[in-house]
Amino acid sequence: MKGIKYIIILGVLLIFGYLVKDLFFNDESYVQAVQRFRENKDLNFHSVTNSPLPDSIRRTFRGLNYYTPSRDYEITADFKAEERPEPVAMPMTTGTQEPYYVKGKATFELEGQEHTLTLYQKAGTTSDSLFIPFTDQTNGFETYGGGRYLDAIPNGSNIVLDFNRAYNPFCAYNPDFACPMPPAENRLKVKIPAGEKNYAK
Repeated sequence: MKGIKYIIILGVLLIFGYLVKDLFFNDESYVQAVQRFRENKDLNFHSVTNSPLPDSIRRTFRGLNYYTPSRDYEITADFKAEERPEPVAMPMTTGTQEPYYVKGKATFELEGQEHTLTLYQKAGTTSDSLFIPFTDQTNGFETYGGGRYLDAIPNGSNIVLDFNRAYNPFCAYNPDFACPMPPAENRLKVKIPAGEKNYAK
């Protein structure tokens, strides 16, 4: 009987060990993927053809500033698609407007509160990825005052909002760019300390 008991205990410990190992490596792989995403973006910002930075700044560019990746801000939200997407005139930082379609809403919980974001698709594009311009309570302090952007792809009635990949609009680096301004319904009443921070020249 003792031998059987030891075998059972050993089996339970092995299963627990595999679960812990799997969880650890999943988190480690996730962080590595986010870091690669950020490294590739820095490379693009060094590029003569892809960078939004003026040449005088691009030559001395040393990388963007980010929060440490945290899976607390990789959020699976409920997604409700817009049955009949309607075009809207998205205000731009230059005072102009550009046509976008409202494609749906994502609802999620964070810090004990329910939040909803409207998702858009630029008119004339066919990508599955939807555009989410938003503001949060870090704007103007730790992050760009005009808000940030996020891209996400719906999966049925769910959508993963990975705020670790939140990014600044190009006008944060160069005022010559025309950037969509986050609408009132996408102003979150909570801090999102994830993704890209203010750009320090």
